[in-house]
Amino acid sequence: MNITLELPVHAAAIEKLLDSSFGPKRHTKTVYRLRKNVAPVADLCFVATDTDEAGNEVLLGTIRYWPVMLGNSVQALMLGPIAIDPAHRSEGLGGKLIRHSLEAAKALGHRIVILVGDAPYYVRFGFQRDLVTGLSLPGPVDPTRFQGLELVEGALTGVTGMVGRAKPAKVRTAAVAATSAAPRAAAKVTKLALFAALTQGADLDTPVSRRRLRRAAR
Repeated sequence: MNITLELPVHAAAIEKLLDSSFGPKRHTKTVYRLRKNVAPVADLCFVATDTDEAGNEVLLGTIRYWPVMLGNSVQALMLGPIAIDPAHRSEGLGGKLIRHSLEAAKALGHRIVILVGDAPYYVRFGFQRDLVTGLSLPGPVDPTRFQGLELVEGALTGVTGMVGRAKPAKVRTAAVAATSAAPRAAAKVTKLALFAALTQGADLDTPVSRRRLRRAAR
């Protein structure tokens, strides 16, 4: 059995497993409102696989995390869904996926994880209902199943409000900044060169017509 990052080739098998585990109406649940039109965190989406007798890869389990906002200001992760093939549910595979992914989340610098799930099961991984009593979800959910985990101690202290969908980040890379700045820099250099050409060799006390300068700066 291997635990690896989810790849596009796993998509069909994952959807089939999720449908068999949670039913085709799973998309109507409140947690799916927070996932709609939002991409999962690719670095934290793992699959457990094995190979059959013919050497083909077989999906045994899947776990995903999604970015969310707490109170419109605090970034967090939402764990789920997690699903295990029925034939392997008594092998502790779910726990392995959760521990593996939580360790990865902490290593990547994430601070908070929330979920909606069976409290007696998730308490073993450190999830607590008390940590999210100041938060609410955008739809009906059994409050006893809404839990939180601090990957950094105190990260949920004083955090209140509605859990909302993550806002797309406006990323301005160095390459984009350089590309957008290049035309402005070139224009500035051109104007300076033209001005120098107009005035080179001339008496600096001799005025240059504004019309010539405007034409040169265009």
